Amino acid sequence: MSDYLVRAVAFDGQVRAYAVRSTDTVGEAQRRHHTWPTASAALGRAMTAGVMMGAMMKGEDKLTVKIEGGGPIGAILVDSDAKGNVRGYVSNPQIHFDLNEQGKLDVRRAVGTTGNLTVVKDIGMRENFTGQVPIVSGELGEDFTYYFVSSEQVPSSVGVGVLVNPDNSILAAGGFILQLMPGTNEETISVIEKRLQTIPPVSKLIQQGLTPEELLKELLGEENIKFLDTLPIQFKCQCSKERFADAIVSLGKEEIEDMINTDGQGEAQCHFCNEVYHYSKEELEDLLKEAK
Repeated sequence: MSDYLVRAVAFDGQVRAYAVRSTDTVGEAQRRHHTWPTASAALGRAMTAGVMMGAMMKGEDKLTVKIEGGGPIGAILVDSDAKGNVRGYVSNPQIHFDLNEQGKLDVRRAVGTTGNLTVVKDIGMRENFTGQVPIVSGELGEDFTYYFVSSEQVPSSVGVGVLVNPDNSILAAGGFILQLMPGTNEETISVIEKRLQTIPPVSKLIQQGLTPEELLKELLGEENIKFLDTLPIQFKCQCSKERFADAIVSLGKEEIEDMINTDGQGEAQCHFCNEVYHYSKEELEDLLKEAK
């Protein structure tokens, strides 16, 4: 099964719902950044939430999620868009701890609980929309839930999970976002709350082979859901040799001359995908002409 996201409404439009399988997408991030299990779980949860938030936008809109909880993993940065593309990285990818008291990867310890979760939306306006909330859990699902309630005033439930194989590869990843629309009645809220309390962890359901559609049926009841559409998702970076060349030009002629005279070549590495771009002396000389 390839990674994809499903959008739905439930209870006659009172609930908006998203669910995603992100196993391959998180696996690509793990391979590129060589993350250890706890770091993989933190990055994977953030990317899973981020790609669903991207699916809430339209057209060329983009968003960036930054999580700085004060923990040893450092910052987590995720970019996503309305087309199902997502990329992300952590400052310290080689972070791992023993399992926590629940027998799960100790994401809270890695992320920390003393910082902020920040979401920046680029929706084509002159200024971006920025929302920021304090980290309340460090487990990230609860933190995204708190973001929606506090920053966007949308009562929500966010579940994200990542399971890691003994060889550090990704066994399963995915998640859901449920959002209550204005005027949702108490009966509907009660039904959803009861289901959320009894459902197994989302990563376990994905490991069992549930599709995003089946995941939402478990959460909301098959008879209550109307599926709208699906969206393929993937790890995709927007970097290129040309973009980094523009960045080198912006450094100015003195910096470029120093690169030519000191090393006789240049190199740039993308934080998001770890791709390395090499520039020969001749290429740097061309960029120097542009800078002048």
